[in-house]
Amino acid sequence: MSAPASAATIWDGQRLGITVGSVVLIFLAAIEALAVTTVMPLVATDLQGEALYAVAFAGTLATGVIGMVVAGAWSDRAGPRAPLYTAIALFIVGLVIAGAATDMYTLVLGRLIQGLGGGGQTVALYVVVARVYPPQLHGRIFAAYAAAWVVPSMVGPFLAGAVAQYLHWRWAFLGVAVLTAVAFVLVAVRLRGVDLNTHPGEAEDPPAEGLPAGARIGLRIMLAVIVAVAAVVVGFAADLAPAAGWPLAAASVMAIAFAIRPLLPAGTLRAAPRLPSVVLMRGLAAGAFFAAEAYVPKMLMERFDFSPTIAGLALTVSALAWSGGSAVQGRYGDRLGSRRMEVISTVLMLVGFGGVLVVAAVHAAPWVVVVLWGFAGGGMGLLYPRLTVLTLAYSTPTDEGFNSSALSISDSTGSAVTIAIAGLLFVSLPIAGSGFPVVFGLAVVVLLIAAVPGFRLGDGPAAPAVSSGDPARR
Repeated sequence: MSAPASAATIWDGQRLGITVGSVVLIFLAAIEALAVTTVMPLVATDLQGEALYAVAFAGTLATGVIGMVVAGAWSDRAGPRAPLYTAIALFIVGLVIAGAATDMYTLVLGRLIQGLGGGGQTVALYVVVARVYPPQLHGRIFAAYAAAWVVPSMVGPFLAGAVAQYLHWRWAFLGVAVLTAVAFVLVAVRLRGVDLNTHPGEAEDPPAEGLPAGARIGLRIMLAVIVAVAAVVVGFAADLAPAAGWPLAAASVMAIAFAIRPLLPAGTLRAAPRLPSVVLMRGLAAGAFFAAEAYVPKMLMERFDFSPTIAGLALTVSALAWSGGSAVQGRYGDRLGSRRMEVISTVLMLVGFGGVLVVAAVHAAPWVVVVLWGFAGGGMGLLYPRLTVLTLAYSTPTDEGFNSSALSISDSTGSAVTIAIAGLLFVSLPIAGSGFPVVFGLAVVVLLIAAVPGFRLGDGPAAPAVSSGDPARR
């Protein structure tokens, strides 16, 4: 007999193996993300691909949309086990291709494949959480995932910079590929024999209405491909003359807005209350943060002559603050409520973005960036897991895969498009001697727009719905 809900923890005997395995995957994803952000300025210079700097980030996020849609639909139909394993394998293949690349186009190809795997892995893990952990543990498990960034954040950027500086940047990709292969085996062993197809004690899900299942899935995949291709095109627009690049980028953004609507909850693009606003805010906040973060180490290295190891300190401080903010959210999120959490996180990020913008504009006090980026990371740490918990709170067993997929699609698409636009702004609208001020200014504007859905999040279903066994999350 399982432990009573009040006594259940994410570390009890029933869930210990799954918690450990999934946290290891998050740990390695953290290592990879922090390492690539640190070394990418060196990669672009070494492979003579400065114009493709932004698309090396945006492309991974864009193809992640395809992985998310496929993994979400696959998980809803057959459980998250096979989607998770496939995603991990693609992630490893992409890392190997990127690590062995001899030109920027090959590296981008590896990053595109890596994105397919990374996106699918994220959604599959969310569904694993929904299928294995009771509602009252969701905040805790997501806080544990955030805590898995603590060690990578302390050593990841510095280690990646040191590896690139004293060995070679290729090991930032190949080393993670080897470790992920080991984690793959660990996760497969931990999940063996665990029922991931249904919620314990619940009846079989009723058939969905509307189009046949195959047609629905095919349509969603086709739309995801359109979104991904259009986002990548926005990134490549920076490689063109502004007269051609900007119209192409504008047309691509319009295509994304058209294609992405069926992949998100109804009303998302107009910031309808509750779940639609949760999903929209995730995309806008992610876009603002990651577009700025992609250029933080680049600015420190190119404008202020920081070494890769020292430039990585800004990412270290930010990631540590992110983990701390996530821990605070896990403990006090329900007590503070979504409105207060949104206001606090927005203010912290505005301090970070605005401060870095000033440093970029006046070309002075570069060390302040390390502290300022900690404020930005702390704000994201408060906001990110809260939005994930709310998404599960507004979900049922029949749409957990779709809603988890929608949250991640919004996250990746918002990041990919904003990073791509930042790259176009960087090369076409230099201010104060460089494109850095306009990039950080874009982050401030996008974050302010995110405040609109932020005030319409809600706090999830009422407590009785959760206690009665309904899968809606707090």
